[in-house]
Amino acid sequence: MSQKIRIAVLPGDGIGPEVIDQGIKVLEAIGERYHAHFEYCFAEVGAVAIDNTGDPLPEATVEACLNADAVLFGAIGHPKYDNDPNAKVRPEQGLLRLRKALGLYANIRPVTAYPKLSHLSPLRPERVEGVDLIIMRELTSGIYFGEKGIRDEGKSAFDTCYYHEDEIERIARLAFEYALGRRKKLTLVDKANVLETSRLWRKKVQQMAGDYPQVELECMFVDNAAMQLIQYPKQFDVLLTSNMFGDILSDEASVLTGSMGLLPSASIGLHTSLFEPIHGSYPQATGKDIANPMATILSAAMMLDALEMPEAAQLVRNTVQYILEKGIGTPELNPSVTYGCAQIGDLAAHLIASEDQILLREDKISHGISTII
Repeated sequence: MSQKIRIAVLPGDGIGPEVIDQGIKVLEAIGERYHAHFEYCFAEVGAVAIDNTGDPLPEATVEACLNADAVLFGAIGHPKYDNDPNAKVRPEQGLLRLRKALGLYANIRPVTAYPKLSHLSPLRPERVEGVDLIIMRELTSGIYFGEKGIRDEGKSAFDTCYYHEDEIERIARLAFEYALGRRKKLTLVDKANVLETSRLWRKKVQQMAGDYPQVELECMFVDNAAMQLIQYPKQFDVLLTSNMFGDILSDEASVLTGSMGLLPSASIGLHTSLFEPIHGSYPQATGKDIANPMATILSAAMMLDALEMPEAAQLVRNTVQYILEKGIGTPELNPSVTYGCAQIGDLAAHLIASEDQILLREDKISHGISTII
């Protein structure tokens, strides 16, 4: 009897539906190979939800996520809201509310450099080669969720950064556990020379370090960390930081690989966890079949890890690496052979479904035919 796994699917806006389609192709191939049955519940979020319901996060979407084993998320955002400073309802409000509703307290972003794509990075190849790090960002507190307001008839404004030590402890413990399973190094990034919240972070994490004697803990100010990420990114293993610092640093780290279309993420929740590519909705590419679905496919791999299917997750990652090593990719990767978004999904699913040794026929690759021998 096959295992039944309930997945809430939130395609969202722009290229979201296109890349999500490819992620589902891969999950179906995994289901076929590992005798798992994925049951999908599709729901709306973002601009498409505003257009259809007036709400960027309808209650039906929240219910679908709470009743699922995991959430696969596409992207949100639309120019008609981005370009209107007076818009009262915005797609991003739906994502913030969803994080709160699901208790998505930890955002995990792995950054892995692929040798075949080192030429795409703005850094010299020797700086990028071997980069393999994870940024763990606190996601449901801090300045984004603190008290905020406008005073003096619009002439002044304030945003409050607030943290409780319990919020710090739960993500710090997760970060220590990740470091234990990797290279056993954890870097806390803060601004403890200025901010009280950062001093609380540093105090709490240093107290917890005694529970993890195998893990080397270092503390680094955020401005220094921003420089070090560019100067010597290979020094980092797991970086732990607060909401706003994590938002900025994870986007900075994304350029190391040369393409945001390769970077997945997971948001670990108290109720249900969510998995999504780090890129936005890229409205200029919508419907053109040029979006890179690999970040979504790799997000599906992170989801499989969370669902305790590590062998399947590693097969997905190996498949993506194999495709890249063959010089195949979507246009922004400047590959030897250009495939469309749907072709990449078809190829990945085809390779995953085969239980035999997989060899792509070189004479077929250039013609976009995924025949195997």
